[in-house]
Amino acid sequence: MRRRFGSLAPVELAPGVPATLVIGYHAALQILNDPDHFPADPRMWERNIPADSPIRPMMEWRPNPIRSAGREHMRYRSAAASALGKIDLHRLHQVVEANAIPLINAFCADGYCDVVSQYALPLIFATLNDMLGCSTEIGQRAATGMAAMFDTVDAAAGNQMLAEALLELTRVKRVEPGADVTSWLVEHPVKLDDEEMLHQLALLYGAGIEPPQNLIVNTLLLMLTDERFAANVLDGSLSTRDALDEVLFNDPPMANYCISYPRQPILIADLWLPAHQPVMISMAACNNDPAIRTGDFTDNRSHLAFGTGPHACPARPAALLIVQDGIDQLLDALPELELAVAPEELRWRPGPFHRALQSLPVTFPPSPPLSSAGIQ
Repeated sequence: MRRRFGSLAPVELAPGVPATLVIGYHAALQILNDPDHFPADPRMWERNIPADSPIRPMMEWRPNPIRSAGREHMRYRSAAASALGKIDLHRLHQVVEANAIPLINAFCADGYCDVVSQYALPLIFATLNDMLGCSTEIGQRAATGMAAMFDTVDAAAGNQMLAEALLELTRVKRVEPGADVTSWLVEHPVKLDDEEMLHQLALLYGAGIEPPQNLIVNTLLLMLTDERFAANVLDGSLSTRDALDEVLFNDPPMANYCISYPRQPILIADLWLPAHQPVMISMAACNNDPAIRTGDFTDNRSHLAFGTGPHACPARPAALLIVQDGIDQLLDALPELELAVAPEELRWRPGPFHRALQSLPVTFPPSPPLSSAGIQ
């Protein structure tokens, strides 16, 4: 694409759904920092998109920060940033540990597990539910619905399942608030109504399960298959954070997203982009743009895995803590972890947005269970 098109490539997100994929780092920065010309509100675009289009649920208008512009965006963003800013990161560390230990104990004596289904997904799921003050039952419905939307398989049904679960959570917290993100959103001075709350929570589930789960798995895959890391898991010469930084550049958990919809035709990088047609940032391609690529990932935070500009992810500190702690808990407990199949046998899930393995089977010497952790 880079050789043929330069920084901006014409693509189809689904049959008959054209878009522009941004694969140049500097063009991406220009777009992400210019919400006036590249607003995130898709309502004009979606007028011509069939209701059953498989990519529509991931892109359609919602009253939340990543699908709004101007004053609406400021209103929703202020509530989300305020609520996420109240998360106690010290307690969050304890929550991750308390969730990780029973998961590891469930398979540590077997000598085998699938990291995706037996560890990464349930760990992220339980931790996010704790942050949101959500019951396991409501959270399970929300997670199932969101996964269908990411995979663009039964996406409409998944969208409905997600909406019903999150509306129930909102109504529970209006009656019984607690020290959790959902309650803090309900209590924020902008006074979000039930529909607005539903869509704030949909964003938190979308951003709070799939990307961190994928980041745990993709980072472990690197650490188990790259000799720079595989040889040094035990001696500690390369840290989990080194591997995380490299994956956030090379293999980000959201490969393509950060979508905007120009209000009028606009010239960028010597190309006219049409009005009301999606402009999608390929974080994976932009991070690997030869124009900025140095090959040095240590302490390098210039990647776009969390976006940048007014729509940058406000949960970055919490997300990185959860992912790094999750990886460290597993490797501390099972330091002789090895991939159970050849890397080329691994299978990636469908969908144009995420970079997600179906499974990550590993083996290790059977180990005794860990002692339980407590949360204060």
